[in-house]
Amino acid sequence: MKRSSAVETVSDPLRTKLLTFVLSVIAGSVDVIGFLGLGTLFIAHVTGNLVILAARSTAGEHASAAHLLSVPVFVIALVAARLLAAGLDRSRIVSLRPLLLLQFLLLSGLLTICIGVGSLTDPDAAIMIGAAMLGVSAMAVQNALVQLSLKDAPSTAVMTTNLTRLVLDLGEVWLGTNPDSRAKAVTRARRTGVAIAGFVAGAGLGAWCQAHVGLWSLVLPTGLALAALLITCWSPRFEQAADHAQSSL
Repeated sequence: MKRSSAVETVSDPLRTKLLTFVLSVIAGSVDVIGFLGLGTLFIAHVTGNLVILAARSTAGEHASAAHLLSVPVFVIALVAARLLAAGLDRSRIVSLRPLLLLQFLLLSGLLTICIGVGSLTDPDAAIMIGAAMLGVSAMAVQNALVQLSLKDAPSTAVMTTNLTRLVLDLGEVWLGTNPDSRAKAVTRARRTGVAIAGFVAGAGLGAWCQAHVGLWSLVLPTGLALAALLITCWSPRFEQAADHAQSSL
C-alpha cells in the first residue's frame, strides 16, 4: 500500500531560495543575539555550547545551566518536531507550515519574556534560562523542518557543512570534467550560497541590533519567522505534498 509523504515539493525556485535565505537570517541573528545578550549562549549552533562548557570547566569557572541544558533540550525538541511531522503526515497535512508556525510561536515566547524582564536580568536567572530554551527549541524546529519538509534544501543553521559543500562544488565547477556533475555542482552551489549569505547577513544585523537595542533585537528573528510563514502562503506551489511515496503495511 502506498501513501504520500508530507515533504514539500520545491517547484518554485525563487520562493524556495527566498525561504532558505530568510531562515538562514533567522539562525544567524538569533545565534549572535543569544551569544551577546544571553550569557554567551549559542541558540542555533548548540554544539558550540559544549566547547564553552569545556573551556569554562578547564578554567575552573562556573558552568551555566543554559549551556548544560541546551543540547538535551535541542534533542528533545527535534524528537517532538519529528513526532509532529509524522502525525501531520498520517493526517495528510503538509508539515512545512505547521512547523514554521511552531517556530514562530517559540521565538515569540523568547521575545516576550526577554522584553518583559528587561535586558539587565541575569542570564542565569531561571526565567531567562527558560526563555533561552524556547529559542533553542525554535532552532531545533527550524533544523527539523529543513530536513523533513523542504526537499533538497541546504542547512539554514550549520554553516560549516554548507561552507564545505560550497567549496567542494566550486572546485567541481572549475576542475571537473563531467558536464552533468558540473551542472549539479552549480545548482548545489547556488542553493548553499544563499544559505551562507543569509546567515552572514543575519549575524551582522543581529550584532548591530543587539548593540543598539539589547534584547529588543529579538524582534528581528521573530518577525522574520512570521515572514517565512507568510512566504509559504504567498505561493500555492508550497501547498503540494506527496513528493515521495513510502511503503506502508
